[in-house]
Amino acid sequence: MHRAALPADSLADRPGRIAQARYALLRQGSLPAHAEIDPWIARSWQRCLARGLQPTQRVVFDLVSAQALRRSQDENHHLLRAARPVLAQLVRAIAGMRYFALLTDAHGTVVDVQGALDRHDPRARAIGRVGIDLSETAVGTTAIGAALTELQPVWLHRGEHFFDDNGAYSCAGAPLFDPHGRCMGMLDLTGVDVPERPELRHLVARSARAMEDALLLQRPHALLLRLNWPGSPLGGEGDGLLALDADGAVLGGNSAARQLLPQPLCPPGGPALHCSDLIALPWTQLFDAARQRSPAAPLDLPLWSGLRLQGQACLPERGAAVQPPPPGAPRLRETEAALIRQAVLDARGNVAEAARALGISRATVYRKLGGYKGR
Repeated sequence: MHRAALPADSLADRPGRIAQARYALLRQGSLPAHAEIDPWIARSWQRCLARGLQPTQRVVFDLVSAQALRRSQDENHHLLRAARPVLAQLVRAIAGMRYFALLTDAHGTVVDVQGALDRHDPRARAIGRVGIDLSETAVGTTAIGAALTELQPVWLHRGEHFFDDNGAYSCAGAPLFDPHGRCMGMLDLTGVDVPERPELRHLVARSARAMEDALLLQRPHALLLRLNWPGSPLGGEGDGLLALDADGAVLGGNSAARQLLPQPLCPPGGPALHCSDLIALPWTQLFDAARQRSPAAPLDLPLWSGLRLQGQACLPERGAAVQPPPPGAPRLRETEAALIRQAVLDARGNVAEAARALGISRATVYRKLGGYKGR
């Protein structure tokens, strides 16, 4: 649930209402009716209580071991590289607000800190350090732990933190997903003794999506497919993105693509997902469209569900790493295509009948035959 924007006088009363809700849940075990506490906050408080934690306990912001930090930074070097230009833009956006940005790994360990962090304030110094463990297990309810647990953008203000020691912080957080849809970390904006700014939740979510897109685009690929609903402009930050290899297999996608397409992306090591398993047209048409010298009208992309999207196929920019086809793949593909083409001929061109005879899907028939035109 996303809390609606509140008028100034209502915001002024919020600390008292938060305190009442804390007392009711932490001392009496339930929230009062009409409490202005998001359900995810209540769930986090309850998890902290289940671990035997109490709000009055002292909070210690511990560093992970040097070995654990090196391992995290090595595992997340692609994320750090993709995040760098986005963090620079984000820091400019929040300049003068007394907020700073934290980037964490999937366990809540800080891997980068950017922005106007007041080094004279011990509360800012405590959390604004690379290597600090800011997971829910370590420091209770925070935007960091909540975003990693709830997998959604969150806003957390002062008394909504579990521990009393964290009551000076206000923070917005959003999870970060890798090209296969797995949570790989989170982005956080934190201020100390600052006014409530719930609009930062939108900013941090937008910045997190920009980092995901940059992470996808820096991976080697043979074709990038931009997706959106008919009538929506293509080429903007709202596009779904699919990265394909030279044979049309899906290498990864962004969060928008996973919302637009009806099937989830397959994780590494799982069954291969091909673009024609998602889009009901010969996959070679996407590459043909991308090779056109002048921009064409958006592609009409029918889905197997019956929905239709529009798309734009783009070859990698000059100098970008290109995903090559696997060794020997053309020969294997030609053999498979010959066998499937014969089945289609035996079925008098009826692709559905040929697919049933072969025990495969129509999507697979179209994929294996590439540009074959059946009915």
